[in-house]
Amino acid sequence: MNSKERTIVGAWGLLALSGLAGLAWAGSGLEPSVGVGFSAELAVSHGQLEQFDHQSGKLYRAGRETPEPQLAGEAGTRNLAQFYQLRQYPGSPPVIPHGVAAAFAAVDGNCLACHGKGGYSAEHRAFAPVTPHPENSLCFQCHAATTAAKPFVDTTWRSLPPPRLGTSFLGGSPPTAPHGLQLRENCIACHVGPAAVAEIRVTHASRGNCRQCHVVAQPQEVFREFTRQ
Repeated sequence: MNSKERTIVGAWGLLALSGLAGLAWAGSGLEPSVGVGFSAELAVSHGQLEQFDHQSGKLYRAGRETPEPQLAGEAGTRNLAQFYQLRQYPGSPPVIPHGVAAAFAAVDGNCLACHGKGGYSAEHRAFAPVTPHPENSLCFQCHAATTAAKPFVDTTWRSLPPPRLGTSFLGGSPPTAPHGLQLRENCIACHVGPAAVAEIRVTHASRGNCRQCHVVAQPQEVFREFTRQ
């Protein structure tokens, strides 16, 4: 077989593969889109990306449902110091930094009026942070209201140091996520919009799947065994 014959056979092979691919698309009920094989939105509607990793469907749904001004908002002034001031240790549920009426707290899900989708609170003169797990509507099971500035007992408790930001394995590569995904599957809730912490706010939320580039890489440290004194 000469080179011309090989070229003809190769061309027919490509056409045959294209035909098989077309039959596969037809059988799956999906329609190919321009660019990559299929769009993320189309795939999500068919449930193909809902479980890309740990409950990633939350991330895709938030990307579709969050208004564009909210995705691009940068007016908030919340910073990391304020973020950790409300937490006993990195990763712990933050305390509630404002008063909560007993009647309000008695109704399951009331907090979602402000923290479900965010927005500006004239009463507190701040943007309400968006919860990444609105399905867990019994908020007061984990988030306690503060009633006194001083602890009710003396303690020698010292918090763990917060994770370093901007760590990556190669120069110029996307930084890793220094925390797990449990209750934090929706990256958009914490890293996008005017209520996001300034130091970790991103400007490319429209790219969709954050964890395609930002992988979870929690630091592994040996903790000392606790012994009561």
